[in-house]
Amino acid sequence: QTNRQVTYSKRRNGLFKKAHELTVLCDAKVSILMISSTQKLHEYISPSITTKQMFDQCQKAVGVDVWNTHYERMQEHLKKLKDVNRNLRTEIRQRIGESLNDLGY
Repeated sequence: QTNRQVTYSKRRNGLFKKAHELTVLCDAKVSILMISSTQKLHEYISPSITTKQMFDQCQKAVGVDVWNTHYERMQEHLKKLKDVNRNLRTEIRQRIGESLNDLGY
């Protein structure tokens, strides 16, 4: 495992060095996200751009709205949680006898 970690570290540093060279020499915008086997995040992004700007440019090039899709998924999840909350509140009221009409008696 230690040899792999050393290899990963050396290759990551080499990759980031190449990314930096592309940024400086070619005026390219580069973003790299890496997650090691120990779940540690390593990232490189060109100094001339933010991560959000990079994502915005990527989704424009690909024609996908990542932020809107994520927002819609969050809205759907929120709706489900509100439904669960409403059902649990109804069940609690029924158990303490506040809402006997809902039981059909």
